[in-house]
Parts: sequence; C-alpha cells; structure tokens
Amino acid sequence: MTPEELDQLRDKLAHRKPKALDDPGAKLAAVAAVVRVIQGNVEMLLIRRAEREGDIWSGHMAFPGGRAEPEDADLLATAIRETQEEVGLDLVKDAKLLGPLDEITPRTRAGLIVAPFVFELNDPFPILTPNAEVAEIVWAQTGPLKNGDMGAQHEIDWMGMKVKLPAFKIDDRVVWGMTHRMIVSMFDLIEAGSEAQSG
Repeated sequence: MTPEELDQLRDKLAHRKPKALDDPGAKLAAVAAVVRVIQGNVEMLLIRRAEREGDIWSGHMAFPGGRAEPEDADLLATAIRETQEEVGLDLVKDAKLLGPLDEITPRTRAGLIVAPFVFELNDPFPILTPNAEVAEIVWAQTGPLKNGDMGAQHEIDWMGMKVKLPAFKIDDRVVWGMTHRMIVSMFDLIEAGSEAQSG
C-alpha cells in the first residue's frame, strides 16, 4: 500500500457503510487495524499473541483487540480499550479513526462476530508497552503484503481433513484466518476505488 493508496482507503472508509452480521446469539469482539506512514511506506501494526494453554488464539498473529465488555459503549469502544490494554496505545489521543471495515466471523468457529476499525497514527513512533497477552509487536510493510510478495498458505486440521488457507508470511510469522481476511478486505477497498476512478 502506497501513501496514495492509503488516501484512497481513507476516502472509501469515510463514505461507506460497513456490512453488519446478524446473529443475535453471537459473542461480539472488535480489533484495531493501526497504520502509519514512514518515509513513503505504509506500515501496519500486528501482534503475536502469547502462548497460553486453552486459548484458541494462542500464538496467532493478529490485530490488537478482544471481546466486548458490558462497560463498552459500543464495539469501537471495545477496539480502543483492548488496544490500550494490549499494547499501551491510546487511539483516542494518538490516532485518528479512518472508519470501520465489514464485520467478520471466523470460518472455523461459530458464534463470534468481530468488528474491525482502521486507525492512522498521528505520530508514527508511539511508545508501545505490550501486556502479558502479547508476545511480540510487529510493524509490517503493507506494500509487499498487497503486491503478493508475502503470499503464502497455512495448513490446518479441519474436521479430520488437512485444509490449506491463504496467508501472509512475514519472516517466520504466518498471518492467516480472520486477520488475513481483514487485511485483504482493506486492499480490496483500494482496488475498488482504483477501478472506479479508471472506469
């Protein structure tokens, strides 16, 4: 993603209504996709979750985020609170909201709806303080992700079968599942904007 493509993403997010999923019994969660621009490169904040027994997301690459709590005013508040708790980043003070992406649900786990929100940092060099849930913070360049240089496959066991899913490979880290799909959805919005402008 170039700074010009980030401009397109800002415009698309500001002028669209995200798709909401309808599942009254589902648990709700939210994540923050945080981007920054450094020397002409757009980078994205990812975390590697700590290894914890019994945690289905243990060790996964993800955006900061988590389950909604009763005190959260809405899912945007959930994303803001969870990001503050997990990496020490105050999105209200240190970033601006670009807008929400479409809600998403994991393909391998029913009964959960995740709302992603895209933020851009005001200062590209924030002080981050990961908590015990976060093993590592990674700033990933979005250009190689978008142009396919980091494309990969990730194999999982699903109902007794080996299934290969699309993924990104960032050094020895694999980004797959919902996080991969959310990143791709951002790139799809940019491409849709480019097609509209060229058409």
